[in-house]
Amino acid sequence: MEGRDRALRITGGARLKGDICVSGSKNAALPEMATALLTSERVTLHNVPRVTDTTVMAEIVRELGGRSEGEGSIVLNTSAAVRSDVPDQLGRRMRATIVLLGALLARFGKARVPRPGGDDIGARRVEQHLRGLRQMGAHINETKDELVATAGRLRGDRIVFDLPTVTGTENILLAAVTAQGRTEIFNAAREPHVQDLCNLLTKMGARIEGIGTELLIVDGVTELGGAEHTVVADYLEAGTYAIAVAAAGGELRIECSRPQDLQVMLLKLEQAGAHVEAGDGWFRVGRQSGTPINPIDMSTWTFPGFPTDLQAQYMALMTQAEGESVISEYVHENRFQHVRELAKMGAGITVEGRLHAFVHGPCRLRGTEVAIPDIRSGAALVIAALCAEGESLLRNAWHLDRGYEDMLGKLASVGARIKSVSMDPESSGGHQTYE
Repeated sequence: MEGRDRALRITGGARLKGDICVSGSKNAALPEMATALLTSERVTLHNVPRVTDTTVMAEIVRELGGRSEGEGSIVLNTSAAVRSDVPDQLGRRMRATIVLLGALLARFGKARVPRPGGDDIGARRVEQHLRGLRQMGAHINETKDELVATAGRLRGDRIVFDLPTVTGTENILLAAVTAQGRTEIFNAAREPHVQDLCNLLTKMGARIEGIGTELLIVDGVTELGGAEHTVVADYLEAGTYAIAVAAAGGELRIECSRPQDLQVMLLKLEQAGAHVEAGDGWFRVGRQSGTPINPIDMSTWTFPGFPTDLQAQYMALMTQAEGESVISEYVHENRFQHVRELAKMGAGITVEGRLHAFVHGPCRLRGTEVAIPDIRSGAALVIAALCAEGESLLRNAWHLDRGYEDMLGKLASVGARIKSVSMDPESSGGHQTYE
């Protein structure tokens, strides 16, 4: 990933058939790794996805003086942690760094984190995090480059989010579990990975009520213990492969994943013409050859609505629909970056303002060279390439490595014609080696 541009070369037209086991959720694993900062005992996490972002979080734990051992199953121990400042070169590589603010304040009474990095999909405001922490007694100094906070023992308070925020909810949770008194979080995020974090904290001795609802009530305890926990399956990975087979055709049984986490998306796939069957911990999605794809409008919303992290993939599917569909993005204001790259492949998409995209299908997609701008846009471009005529070259494949464990291997195992290519970073064309 460093110094050389890894790309994906995909030949379209192959139908997908087989089984895929979904990996653990990156969005759950990252804040769950941060829980290790709240205790001097060991936290053992199983089913941690082998993706770049979890590797970075493990490096941060070690830089703070803690220990992180293993892959897949990770043992974290921060009993010897001595630092409360997150190194810039690591902290700016992903958005989830921000959840360390609440954890470090709770553990050390001080924290310094760089302004969060990660995908450029909009402001994703941190002021809700900061307002909540200030209500709990933290003093926070903001600059354009960093956040510096100090506090004594934090105090519980009534925290109201104007909009549900996943990382904001997680940050306040990590601060509140050892705060003095009761913290009430109104309009809390309810995503599966937020629920999973609550379950882990409860195993560690936290007192949390209302898990899975819009109101979380946390009664602070003086200390937390260690725990062993299996990270919940990544419903966003599962949804990506479900949309991929609906677009490319074929049939996939998607295992190790809970269909109840994707009810709205599965409904949309059924309405679009795919066959969906669900069981306990698995679901199957298929579309027979010649079955048309119906144009079905979609609006993103917070859980249990249609996930914003599947919007780009769904747009790729709608390029193959027989008619016009409207995609409305109500969660992030800069989430149509894939449109320009899809257009290079022949997609007919018109964006109106920041909220709406009109997809004029069916589009005859053609293989070409495109650049992946972020994780979910990359997944959309993979799906488009599976549907396109000829070969597509997807540069900046490292974005996918941040969020999907072995996407290439999983897709190849079910029939996709996909290879990894090492590119000359100075060139826009010639590849060097296949991996």
